[in-house]
Amino acid sequence: MEKMKTLADQLREKMVKPGDKKTSDNRNLGVNVHQNARKKADKIIESTILKALIAYDNSDNKSMVHSRFDKHTLDIMNKFKMATGVDVTKFVAFAVKHFFDSYPELKTIIKQFIQNTDL
Repeated sequence: MEKMKTLADQLREKMVKPGDKKTSDNRNLGVNVHQNARKKADKIIESTILKALIAYDNSDNKSMVHSRFDKHTLDIMNKFKMATGVDVTKFVAFAVKHFFDSYPELKTIIKQFIQNTDL
């Protein structure tokens, strides 16, 4: 009965042994993971759209719009916030502005509608 150990006890013993090759490999693995994450973050920053998004200033915008997103899209936006630090409100404001800038025919449709509307 004394020989039976819990998984936690086994892990504690492995962690306590100094100079153990497996323990030092695990420490190096943690360092490598951190370095890889930093390299990925540096690669993400090189994106031109991300640079434009980070540089976008919506601090003086006061109008608010309540919009609904499906769960999957919302999860992606929240993960994007965690990955880049860009607020979801800023992300959506930039996306809508970029959408209208990319498709000027949408503005033309709106102008035609306003001209055809009787006041």
